[in-house]
Amino acid sequence: MRFLLRFLSLLFLAAAVIVGIIDSIQSVAGETVAMTPVGAALFSINPAILGTAEAYFRAHISAYIWESVIEWILLQPAFLVFLALSLLFWLIAYKRQPAGRFAIRQR
Repeated sequence: MRFLLRFLSLLFLAAAVIVGIIDSIQSVAGETVAMTPVGAALFSINPAILGTAEAYFRAHISAYIWESVIEWILLQPAFLVFLALSLLFWLIAYKRQPAGRFAIRQR
């Protein structure tokens, strides 16, 4: 399970770097700050994914969650959301190392 979570963390980190590079190139070329929203990044990969996800959320989970939470996330910068997801999956998969044989315990 930990391997899968670390792999997902790596994929989200790679996606964040790719989107960040694309945004920085567009910012330099256009001489203005350009940040791609998550919705636009997902739409460029697969145009039907947003409609399918919306239909699923409205039918099975809640229309309120789609309208208040998911739509807000879709408007945020893609590199920031992907970085946050990468950090979240890495923290879930993190295993604390043992202190060692002669470590002093703090109280």
